[in-house]
Amino acid sequence: MRAVWLREFGGPEVLVPGAAPDPEPGPGQVLVAVAHANITFVETMFRATGFGPFTGDPPLIPGNGVGGTIAAVGPGVDPALVGRRVVTATGGTGGYAERVVVDRDAPIPVPPGLPLDHAVAVMADGRTALMLARAADPRPGDRVLVEAAAGGVGTLLTQLVAQAGAIVVAAAGGPAKVAVLHAAMLDVVVDYREPDWTDRVRAAVGAVDVVFDGVGGTIAREAFDLLDPGGRMLSFGLAGGTWADVPADLAAARRVTLLRPHPRPDELRALTEEALALTAAGRLRPLIGRRFSLERAADAHAAMAARATVGKTLLDVA
Repeated sequence: MRAVWLREFGGPEVLVPGAAPDPEPGPGQVLVAVAHANITFVETMFRATGFGPFTGDPPLIPGNGVGGTIAAVGPGVDPALVGRRVVTATGGTGGYAERVVVDRDAPIPVPPGLPLDHAVAVMADGRTALMLARAADPRPGDRVLVEAAAGGVGTLLTQLVAQAGAIVVAAAGGPAKVAVLHAAMLDVVVDYREPDWTDRVRAAVGAVDVVFDGVGGTIAREAFDLLDPGGRMLSFGLAGGTWADVPADLAAARRVTLLRPHPRPDELRALTEEALALTAAGRLRPLIGRRFSLERAADAHAAMAARATVGKTLLDVA
């Protein structure tokens, strides 16, 4: 089968297209014919350094989230599953390929009428956005700052915040991403690469009640300083290269709650199913910013590393 190999840790060029043995489902497993593969920022970090939640030593096939159709089942698995459209995690590797094998309980059915590419776009980002929104519980009139608001999670978070009746303060890095947010008709849009971005937030809404931190580093600390006493802050990304570093004692002194949800696997699955259902119903709208063929996985990683993508970036496999 066609696949993309990670031969060593390094720049995007270490992702090399090549052939791989066709996988066969064993007992309790299913084979998924992949149509689209999800790319996340964490995967680019793993490719570069081996850092992150995934494990494995090169050579390996990277990729953790795919959507496709169950093409075969192993012994002990209901053959009626063949033909079902699904999204599934792969366990951290194997996703940049035409076919993957996973345990039979891993795939999640895609609702009728929902395109597979949209399902892949929300399978990870949608559940993350729902998890964050539930934890922060934005209320009508709350002023909610969403960093990395033009990213996969960020674009979905802005929708959930707006649906809660809160005021969306969307922050992104660079004119192209800011233009995407302006096009979405959000309440307040700022470029956090501008030195006076926090002044612009204060001029528009004063302080804020909630911060969704998708950047980390200095931007996260500046966002923390925008919070009113009683505010809530959640960190979900490190687009700036490092996690937010807000000391717990400083947050306590400011009466700011640092929220860190830790959902169980069954809760994550339920959140994914809900994200798929909301998307099928038109209540969540994923933004697929760029698409690449499987063989151009290196180009996709390079674009993400250059911060030249918005929304979700996908590999089109089939």
